[in-house]
Amino acid sequence: MDLEKIMEGLSKELMASLKAMSKAKDLDEKETHSRIVKNVSESLGVFFDLANEMMPFDIDDDLDGSGEEDIPF
Repeated sequence: MDLEKIMEGLSKELMASLKAMSKAKDLDEKETHSRIVKNVSESLGVFFDLANEMMPFDIDDDLDGSGEEDIPF
């Protein structure tokens, strides 16, 4: 599962729903798009929270360029 592809897909869906909501004339149609926007935004929030929690564990920060972990003693 590629998280970057999932987040890109959710971002595209969010933009498409916002665009469709802005073009909607009927109140029911606007409400439908509003619910979609809310759900997609919450889903993106889950991924952003996960990324934020994983930042301290970034493997690239632990390597000193030689391929070995740079463990302070």
